[in-house]
Amino acid sequence: MSVSRLFDLLYHCSEKFPKEDALAGKENGKWVRYSTEDFVDYAANLSFGLLAMGFQKGDKIGIISNNRPEWNMADMGILQAGGVDVPIYPTISDADLKFIIQDAQLTYVLVSNKSIYDKVKAAAEGHNYFKGIYTFNRIEGLPHWSEIINLGKKNRDQVKLNSIMASIHDTDLATMLYTSGTTGTPKGVMLSHKNLFSNVYASRHLAPVDQTCKALSFLPLNHIYERMLTYLYMYLGVSIYYAESIDTISDNLKEIHPEVFSSVPRLMEKVYDRILSTGEKLTGIKRFLFYWSIRLGEKFEMNGVNGFWYNFQLRIARKLVFSKWKEALGGNIHCTVSGGAALNPKLARIFWAAGVNILEGYGLTETSPVVSVNFLDPDSACFGTVGKIIEGVTVKFADDGEILVKGPNVMMGYYNRPDATAEAIDKEGWFHTGDIGMLVNGKFLKITDRKKEIFKTSGGKYIAPQMIENKLKESRFIEQSMVIGENQKYAAAFVVPSFKFIKEYCELKGIPFTSNEEIIKNEVIKARIMKSVDLINKTLAHYETIKKIELLPSEWTVEKGELSPKLSLKRKVIMDENKHLLTKIFSD
Repeated sequence: MSVSRLFDLLYHCSEKFPKEDALAGKENGKWVRYSTEDFVDYAANLSFGLLAMGFQKGDKIGIISNNRPEWNMADMGILQAGGVDVPIYPTISDADLKFIIQDAQLTYVLVSNKSIYDKVKAAAEGHNYFKGIYTFNRIEGLPHWSEIINLGKKNRDQVKLNSIMASIHDTDLATMLYTSGTTGTPKGVMLSHKNLFSNVYASRHLAPVDQTCKALSFLPLNHIYERMLTYLYMYLGVSIYYAESIDTISDNLKEIHPEVFSSVPRLMEKVYDRILSTGEKLTGIKRFLFYWSIRLGEKFEMNGVNGFWYNFQLRIARKLVFSKWKEALGGNIHCTVSGGAALNPKLARIFWAAGVNILEGYGLTETSPVVSVNFLDPDSACFGTVGKIIEGVTVKFADDGEILVKGPNVMMGYYNRPDATAEAIDKEGWFHTGDIGMLVNGKFLKITDRKKEIFKTSGGKYIAPQMIENKLKESRFIEQSMVIGENQKYAAAFVVPSFKFIKEYCELKGIPFTSNEEIIKNEVIKARIMKSVDLINKTLAHYETIKKIELLPSEWTVEKGELSPKLSLKRKVIMDENKHLLTKIFSD
């Protein structure tokens, strides 16, 4: 069948790939699987239920929940009833939640648990357009979403639903995702059915998976990255299994043996650190082979260009060492897709050498999201880049190097914000990404920094902090970093040490470790971390080098407001939190 609207994917899937595990989630320690037929029925009954409640085409419903099959069912049910769904991060602040409910004029909100229910109830107080909250979890005394489903079963009006579905065009608004980036009031990114499906179709050859495969999903579905991939899995007939939580990913991988999962660089860095920690405990020939394999992996190049002798050694390394890495990821992984931030090229090489192909891509909520991506086809991937521009999308560069994008994936605009829309999309239809980039070998897009984050020293030199921060993370002593120095004589950095590794290092060196707060005051530790920084400094231009560092006692997180939901640094927040250290660094 023809697919042009997002809910068409459900019937495409039902017709071409009927299966017993279209969706699966873990409930009370057991995997609960939903067939394609179940998926269709739940979505239809939700649609019927909403229509029986007086739901009108264009009404907006919020979804605030962890990843679970109900999320997909609700998504499809809302869309085919002519609604617009508004996914919201569970960690959203009270102020932003209140703003979104009012700005979007949400009629209903579907939530996962009681704490979010209470949060929404407080935020929606006093709005006469707001009609109710339903939970996915069964909570005594609270309305459960099955009430809408059961109402739908009693009021099945297929003729009415068919009429509504037939009236929905691919250019109609499908979803709004509120994004505040690192500053400012949230803006509702309006995406049509066409915006998202054009991205799905252009990415259909992204991963070597089909209806025989399983995907493990754990990145938030309310982020456009994971959501588009979910639609892609549906288009290809891939079964979608939802991890219980970030903490259970390792166990879930071993339970379901997926062929694909999406990730972010931060997670892959943590996976690599755990692997290195295991390697350090080895002795004798096993230890030698482990580190020999790592060194071999660091030299990996695409398409077998390293030559016969390298490839011969790599086969040995894969059999003796790297095979265990793949087993830890479930044993069947064909590839993993990485986005949201820059992936360290060194890390990418090692994982590719291990047979875990990380396909790094680039995009924004406003571009539905993919603009470019590395593929597995020969000559279709390049380390240090975010791949080729996808089918149907055009990219050009402004005079200052900013990446401009045009294509069917570019958003309809920002809801209720014609001013912000005009600022983001020029009169010729080019979306201004705010990212600086270039083409490598005339075809691979490389992101060099965020336009708004590049700063100038008092000496007039421009510094791109993200590039340096990515290099700093190569050190096992460094978990996070933020390069600073705008209008100063030199560059410096706030550094969050990798406390788990520091603790192991202290045990090895006989250094007392009582707490994070105490260890960052230790001059030996600070000097050792500065030694790692100096190694990175050797790869930088003189004006880019980090002259001073200050160590911080805890990781920056989304919950504390220091990271955006896609894990970008909220630089202003971090600077405001550490004004005293800023003064200390640049006091001379």
